[in-house]
Amino acid sequence: MKTLPLENLTVIEFSHMVMGPSAGLILADMGARVIKVEPIGGDKTRRLNGSGAGYFAMYNRNKQSICVDLKSSEGLKIIKELVETADVVIENFRKGALDKLGIGYEALSAINSELIFLSAKGFLRGPYQDRTALDEVVQMMGGLAYMTGPSGRPLRAGSSVIDVMGGMFGVIAILAALLQRNKTDQGQFVKSSLFESTVFLMGQHIAQGAVTGKVPKPMPERISAWAIYDVIEIKGNDKIFLAVVSDSQWIKFCVEFDFQEFIGNRSLSTNAQRVVARDEILNVVTEVFKKLPLAEVTQRLERVGLPYATINRPEDLLDDEHLLASEGLLDIDLDNGKTAKLPALPIEFSEQKFGLRSSIPGIGEHTSDVLSAIGYSTDQINALRASGVLGD
Repeated sequence: MKTLPLENLTVIEFSHMVMGPSAGLILADMGARVIKVEPIGGDKTRRLNGSGAGYFAMYNRNKQSICVDLKSSEGLKIIKELVETADVVIENFRKGALDKLGIGYEALSAINSELIFLSAKGFLRGPYQDRTALDEVVQMMGGLAYMTGPSGRPLRAGSSVIDVMGGMFGVIAILAALLQRNKTDQGQFVKSSLFESTVFLMGQHIAQGAVTGKVPKPMPERISAWAIYDVIEIKGNDKIFLAVVSDSQWIKFCVEFDFQEFIGNRSLSTNAQRVVARDEILNVVTEVFKKLPLAEVTQRLERVGLPYATINRPEDLLDDEHLLASEGLLDIDLDNGKTAKLPALPIEFSEQKFGLRSSIPGIGEHTSDVLSAIGYSTDQINALRASGVLGD
């Protein structure tokens, strides 16, 4: 891509974990210059283990890193000088953390009236606004865990879906505020949150209750809107997800797999009728599919244009022919010397994806370059390093 839509945008990112970094990642992938401000010694997210081991690698490509002691007057001076020419600040630390340091929205907007300041938090304004939140906390609070697991067994979604969604809503707010700034020449404070993002996802279930007059059941126990919308067992203990969601698809499905007992059966001619007979239909379909190998099933479903999916694990995606052919995976160099294939931004501009300009930055890798660009000499930078204001 010759030009990137956000290439003239400068973002200062104070963040850790997933929510703030994912917002910065989206802006960085689309061309913004994102300067990640890390503490001396680096963001602790870099050193997480277990399920958090991939956070930093996934959400920090295409960024620059500087290490600054924000508890020093010289460090705060550097930040304020950077903000003078910045467009956006992103932060997702505990409530009031930047305010206590003197670099919250009020202080920074006084320096730069055109600044857009995103605060990515657990909650928007209200009784909960001072609570500490995490992705899993709000999945429980907001109904997502209840709807994901079977009754009595709330289950978090299999990814940091709310952290990422909160970051996405933050980016939407930033872009809207930038458009408004074009009209007013004024920046503003914007906020996204974990809890309200979860509640937004629950909107379809809340609406379902209002429309039907019945309390929605968890997804594993839901009354499906279609007769066939299930994981079905096939030969060799393989499984496939199959969806037949229209009358025309039903006819194609029955003809392709020769379900004579269904073809021409008037009692199954509408979707509503098929939902009533759902258990009977699934029993017949399962008996047939258990005798068919995966390759044959997928080939035939593909031929008639029915929606289906094999049941993949994350590592299976590394060999996915579609992702490989469409540049859906980027080769990211890791701190341990290995290279990982990680998902690109799921957006196309003029049939082109946003790619990789730089892998994840080393701790403070760009400190000298960033400070030189705002007028610091090599001697000044070295002196600040020697005094501990800047990381090595």
